[in-house]
Amino acid sequence: MINVLPSARSASRRFPVPRLPVAARILIGLVAGLAAGYFAGPENAALPAFGTIGGLWLDALRMPIIPLVFALVLTGLGGGTDVDGSTRSARRAIVAFAGFLLASAVFGVSFGAAMFSDWQVAGLDAVRGGTEKLPPLPPLGDTLRALVPVNPIGSAASGAIVPVVLFALIFAVALRHIDRPRAAAITELFRGVADTLLVIIGWVLLLAPIGVFALAFDVAARSGLAVGALLAWYVLARIIGGIALAAAFVALVGVFGRTPLRAFLRAALPAQSVAFSTQSSLASLPAMLQASRTLGLPERQVGTVLPLAVALFRISAPTAISLAVLALARLNGIDLGLPQIMLVAILAVLNNLVIAGLPNQISFFAAYAPVALAVGVPIDLLPLFLAVDTIPDMFATSANVTADLALATLLTERSAAADEDLAP
Repeated sequence: MINVLPSARSASRRFPVPRLPVAARILIGLVAGLAAGYFAGPENAALPAFGTIGGLWLDALRMPIIPLVFALVLTGLGGGTDVDGSTRSARRAIVAFAGFLLASAVFGVSFGAAMFSDWQVAGLDAVRGGTEKLPPLPPLGDTLRALVPVNPIGSAASGAIVPVVLFALIFAVALRHIDRPRAAAITELFRGVADTLLVIIGWVLLLAPIGVFALAFDVAARSGLAVGALLAWYVLARIIGGIALAAAFVALVGVFGRTPLRAFLRAALPAQSVAFSTQSSLASLPAMLQASRTLGLPERQVGTVLPLAVALFRISAPTAISLAVLALARLNGIDLGLPQIMLVAILAVLNNLVIAGLPNQISFFAAYAPVALAVGVPIDLLPLFLAVDTIPDMFATSANVTADLALATLLTERSAAADEDLAP
């Protein structure tokens, strides 16, 4: 008898079933875990098992964070070459990047303090590990001495992220002062270490839907749907933050730019659309270059500023990191003091610079977890923030692209004006 029905395999080849993106699968795991945990309740016999599964997955995710941060700082700051650093446009751009990124972090911690000040979630003591508040700060002298990485390996083993980052910064600067071939060999070694650790994180993230489901089940069973409501509030804060940043740079063009605001908005719209749909500033670069040509900006200066901006100037990242860490602190019942909030702002700027180019799901943990750990905030619930990151990231990437174009417009206009003044 001849079988006229196609096999399942051949049918799947002819009619391929679309696979859900990783972010969508993680979000499904979050929603399903919150719902299942809510209906299961705190007395469910399966609760310890789900807590163990979530804890194992989270431990696997923690495992590569500290060596990855060290390797990223080293390769990003110690092994890079000066990208047209002798040009006036590049120097002005880098100075502007630093100032605006710091302003973004200050905005993030200020806005986050206002948005999350009244957060209270009952029933999470077991998840929090009993942490209710930070211990009293030691004297300033002891704090400063603790930052010096006397034993970098010991600091890494104990999870003290700030001394590890400081040692990486010092090592990276020193690396620029030795013979270039030897520096290149060391950089290449740690680039391989970073690439390997990123592969490990990628493997762990393959199980993210399961891990996030287990964590969400555990949290919802203990606290009901309160965590879901607070995550929605966090998403709203991120969206407002992205819109505010984009509006601020549009206003800068309107106030200080020579380009008509309507022309800028019309030229920027295609790049913003690409950013919103792809969540990638790099994918938006061709559209940004086309927008600069539409605006008649000098191609030579734009060709320097825009690639630098895509690599280094993600204006929404310090705001997003600050908001997430402050929200995570309140979710854990922790009140951060002014010194911790200042440290959050500084590390948010630094982490924005060393994670450029990483995929979003991987860069999320590389950027957010070290900052939280540095101020004593547990990261057990951080994967829940990743699960709801897709929509905020659309607005954040659109803000990044708007800021890149706005700053390129302002800097190149000023450069062209200076050239005109110097002309005989």
